[in-house]
Amino acid sequence: MSGDLVRRARQWLVQDPDPETRAELSDLLERGDLEALGERFGNRLEFGTAGLRGELGAGPNRMNRVTVMRAAAGLAAVLGPGKHVVIGYDARHKSDVFARDTAAVLTGAGLHASLLPGPLPTPVLAFAVRHLGADAGVTVTASHNPPRDNGYKVYWGDGSQIVPPIDREISAAIDAVGRVDELPLNGPGTLTELSDGIIDDYLDAVTALPLGDARELRVAYTPLHGVGGATLTGAFLAAGFESPMSVEEQREPDPDFPTVSFPNPEEPGAMDLAIALATKSGADLVIANDPDADRCAVAVPLGDGSWRMLTGDEVGGLLAEHVITHTSGDRMVATTIVSSTLLGKIARAHGVRYGETLTGFKWIIKAGPGLVFGYEEAIGYSVGSDSGLPVHDKDGIGAALTVAGIAAAARRDGRTLLDLLDDQARRYGLHATTQLSVRVDDLSLIAGAMSRLRAAPPATLGGRAALTADDLSRGDGGLPPTDGLRYVLSGDARVVVRPSGTEPKLKCYLEVVVPVTGEVADARAQAVRDLDALKSDLSTALGLQSHA
Repeated sequence: MSGDLVRRARQWLVQDPDPETRAELSDLLERGDLEALGERFGNRLEFGTAGLRGELGAGPNRMNRVTVMRAAAGLAAVLGPGKHVVIGYDARHKSDVFARDTAAVLTGAGLHASLLPGPLPTPVLAFAVRHLGADAGVTVTASHNPPRDNGYKVYWGDGSQIVPPIDREISAAIDAVGRVDELPLNGPGTLTELSDGIIDDYLDAVTALPLGDARELRVAYTPLHGVGGATLTGAFLAAGFESPMSVEEQREPDPDFPTVSFPNPEEPGAMDLAIALATKSGADLVIANDPDADRCAVAVPLGDGSWRMLTGDEVGGLLAEHVITHTSGDRMVATTIVSSTLLGKIARAHGVRYGETLTGFKWIIKAGPGLVFGYEEAIGYSVGSDSGLPVHDKDGIGAALTVAGIAAAARRDGRTLLDLLDDQARRYGLHATTQLSVRVDDLSLIAGAMSRLRAAPPATLGGRAALTADDLSRGDGGLPPTDGLRYVLSGDARVVVRPSGTEPKLKCYLEVVVPVTGEVADARAQAVRDLDALKSDLSTALGLQSHA
């Protein structure tokens, strides 16, 4: 085995065009570090429906120039000469290099490549694919992963992320790619370097969303060292809002994300600087994007100097009802099996169609015709109008604009987003959700926990009987098979357990619905108790150390 690792590492070294990863690999070979070589060459990054994502470094199990060039060659082989691919990238380490390598490989295979004019939000790339009539798109980003990671997302001509069987076709084509130093580069295809006009076109599209007519609002904002700042500010100004106040320390892109332990606005502490700015400046609202600006987080003041983060399901419910009441005709709204059941009740109340899909925006976008709004609980939203969705993926800029429009209208009426949430709780019941997750170093622990739950499903959770136990890997519940379990519990509660598709986590999604017969605050207190009971029992059933 050690000889095979060394042989593969030396073969890699010969074709690697990157002096940094060549130096890394040469050092490992010189020191005979078989453990490190095994981590890099004992496996490879799998090309799936999210493309590629992993730690930067040498070898097939890392993100690097060889891995990216092989992915680009596989995509080129599936598309064929003459096709058009738009390429975007964020500000992470080597993102610009990976984007240029992609363009070189694609044009070398006879395709036409259009490169976005700089590090830009992922929704700009998703928009550009459809806007330019391209056959596919690529963006180099690891979204909200740690600084050491990067990734490679592929979009098809409809502007949404690829789904089976296209991902399998590309993966097979990647496997057939030979040495990257033998690939033709930079022609006979053509490369177009796009101007800032594509950003203007995107801003025209998102500012045409149903934002309402209220604009008086003070917003504190952070792009979390990502690429969303300039685009979001431009969108707010173009829509007639006051420019958001940005967190100075996090305003500019920085691939090391120095002020946060994890560049995800959902993580504890990530919003602290934005909330501090909002408190100091008397802001009405806090908005954050993740580093590639396809997600949107929202925090609201409680009136006592403290702030509360809204959940993705709470923001999803507010956005859904706003979009439905500002559009007309035969429409659909959609979310995933792990999001709140509230959206289905909102849809029924307003007489619009409702779709429920597997986890991931690639599925939400394909929920059905007339889709005007889609969301997932992990703070991802796509907001549309009577003309449809301008972005066929998560769009943290368009969502932020629409939330600001809702908040400004409430402020004009002497109300807040919390008041609007209370209104929904009275109409539909209080839908309270939370998560329980387990991060592991050994993925076999996740597989073991799923196997135990399948073999012995819990009869009760949180004092509630398990009415149904759907094994989603068998296609239970009328959806395509996926690795997950869903428990419908007595008393209008639900639990979904699934491995994360992008991180080494086992994720559990809990929901209870509490009727509001008196004060909403009393129903919320009851919901907290109910969710805590579910968490406790589920933690025991998992047999793994977990955290919220």
